[in-house]
Amino acid sequence: MKPETLKLIYFSLGYCTHDHRFLKAISNGGHEVFFVQLEGSTRQVEDRLVPSNVQQVIWKGGREPFRWGNLVKLALDFRRLTREIKPDLIHAGPIQTCAFIAVLSGFHPILTMSWGFDLMEDVHKNKWWEYVTKYVMRNTQFFTSDANVTRDKAVMYGMNPERIIVFPWGVDLEHFKPETFDLRPFDRLRATPSTFTLFCNRSWEARYGVDVLARAFVKVAGQNENVDLILLSGGSQSANIRRILQSGGVLDRVTFGGQISQTDLPRWYHLADLYISPAHVDGSSVSLMEALACGLPCLVSDIPANREWVVENENGWLFRDGDADHLAKKILTAISQREKLPEIGRASRRSAEMRADWKKNAEALMNVYRSLK
Repeated sequence: MKPETLKLIYFSLGYCTHDHRFLKAISNGGHEVFFVQLEGSTRQVEDRLVPSNVQQVIWKGGREPFRWGNLVKLALDFRRLTREIKPDLIHAGPIQTCAFIAVLSGFHPILTMSWGFDLMEDVHKNKWWEYVTKYVMRNTQFFTSDANVTRDKAVMYGMNPERIIVFPWGVDLEHFKPETFDLRPFDRLRATPSTFTLFCNRSWEARYGVDVLARAFVKVAGQNENVDLILLSGGSQSANIRRILQSGGVLDRVTFGGQISQTDLPRWYHLADLYISPAHVDGSSVSLMEALACGLPCLVSDIPANREWVVENENGWLFRDGDADHLAKKILTAISQREKLPEIGRASRRSAEMRADWKKNAEALMNVYRSLK
């Protein structure tokens, strides 16, 4: 029996890699998708075009950063969109912006999707953000997140636990895999066989703790001359991170790769011996899942979401969140166990295959849609 075709509004802050994957999965599932973007070009961080069979909506939002002073105007215009499009359901998130506007429009059913930071960080900004979170949780028909830690937070703020589904967003296991790539275009980055390469592609924002990694690398480099570091991405902490590395005398042992396309990203994982995520706040990190899928041992901060993925001495290690000394110690431990890393990498891949298959996890989302109709 052919699945029922639904008409959906997908409402998000901007257009990033995750948005592209959701839009593509929804449209490939045979549904009619209308993409509504809340903010302007500052949120445009995906180099691929919006999927061709997705209709991008022009409205009063989508031109500038969100401001609370525009809330009423945006809610009224979003209500107009729902009356014109007449969707079967709305998929909206983050909670305090897109989902809040969707709820204020009066439309239902709404599937609110947490982006992790909305429940792990934004909700604590002030009383207003906490109130908005409770309001959305009590007025949305269904909720989804990518980790149990955010599920528990949603329940704490009033979401009906029987209307929640948790599924990791996952990765393309055919694209991210433990396979030898042609690394010749990267020859200038390749170190000698004895060099141990650390890799991190978290954004250079306070919540992701890249400054902690920078301080730890200074300590490690002072004890081992055969260690280098690859940092991708960028962000508001750029000056501080570079200052730490410069002061520590290790700037010349760091490769700054900048923003990398999804097409090229697996090659960068395969340049590394160890993946590191020092994030203070996270859901199920897609970059962590990518590293696991590529067969990389992973060293991550000991926070609830990471503990759902990394098992100490099995597929990686955990270090005390924010503790550069402990991170340095764990890096040195990994280097000393280099002969065990292939086995740990195989365990990483198995973890990804069991839980991080985007094709399977996207189908879980399609089942949610069908249950909401």
